[in-house]
Amino acid sequence: MSPSTPLSNESTTPSSPETESQHDQSSSNSYARPLRATLRSLKGPTQFVGFWTAVTLPFVHVSLLASGLEGTVAVAFLALLAVNFVALYVGHGYNQ
Repeated sequence: MSPSTPLSNESTTPSSPETESQHDQSSSNSYARPLRATLRSLKGPTQFVGFWTAVTLPFVHVSLLASGLEGTVAVAFLALLAVNFVALYVGHGYNQ
């Protein structure tokens, strides 16, 4: 029998920090790509809903103003006004 020779450890050399950071970035990019694609696909419908909500809510405001702003109607009016501002912000880029 021949004397046994130790195996080389070339395959188990420690990886450099650059290689590890590149691996971490590539794995985070693999998770970020589907998320970005999902957000891009939701952008159009979200702007559509925001735009048309901002267009139609003033009709509700007029009816609340006509009935008078007393008690809970005033709170509902202010809440709908806040929703209208959010809808204006979300829908401002629709169909551009």
